[in-house]
Amino acid sequence: MERHLRKLLSALGLTPLGKLRPLAGGDIAAVYRLDTDLGMVVIKHDDPERLAGEADGLRALRNARTRLVVPEVLGEADGWLVMEALASALSSTPNEVVLGEGLRELHSVTADTHGWYRDNACGRTPQPNAPLADGRAFQRERRLLPMAAACHERGLMNTRLRERLEVVATSLEEWLPDAPASLVHGDLWLGNVLHTARGPAVIDPAVYRHYPEVDLAMLTLFGSPSQAFFDAYWNGPRPDDWPRRQALFQLYPLLNHLLLFGGVYRSAVERTLDRLEAYRGA
Repeated sequence: MERHLRKLLSALGLTPLGKLRPLAGGDIAAVYRLDTDLGMVVIKHDDPERLAGEADGLRALRNARTRLVVPEVLGEADGWLVMEALASALSSTPNEVVLGEGLRELHSVTADTHGWYRDNACGRTPQPNAPLADGRAFQRERRLLPMAAACHERGLMNTRLRERLEVVATSLEEWLPDAPASLVHGDLWLGNVLHTARGPAVIDPAVYRHYPEVDLAMLTLFGSPSQAFFDAYWNGPRPDDWPRRQALFQLYPLLNHLLLFGGVYRSAVERTLDRLEAYRGA
């Protein structure tokens, strides 16, 4: 076992019982389970700054004190992060309801500015979070325009596609009202939702404060939770402009996937732009 990890475990009062066991899903960081004298823990090994941002996000989500289960950060140092291990359970309709209620509680934690006090990362991509008072400006200046520029510079999109994105980014004030900034998970695809014996849990955050639809759009990008989730989250009729907001807030994660994984995601970006442009023409 690596010396820095042994030192961290010792500082936490944990004695390893066996070897690190790899866990599935570690595409960005190496993820392991480890038996210790005080029980099972989950350990990540990655760039120290990325891990520090993740640990900060987990603490923020726990401090929100919602019904969502969030693994406790036990310690971090030298590119290692040690967390509480969660016992898995089968998905169920009651769990989906609690997931919706818990996410609504999380989004009720608001502030006046959009962003976060530190930058973090969404996957391997650095995520700038310098706060801005206006949510439209934050989405434009911290999300859409930087990602469009990065994809264009790497030859992953042509100039015409970049221009279409810039039109969307510069016209947000025409239809999207400014609003208080909700605490958001920031990378809430279905793979970052776990069903545990204690209820639904969320992992691998990239937290900041922004429009709450950020999390809903990500949850519906690669699959979708059940209708019971949405009924619990909205606690009433679906907002009329949800489809338009869904398309807008799916652009950033799609651009991030284009940047990380290449041209296979270009058509998804184009289709999402088509949806947004249809609203402008309506």
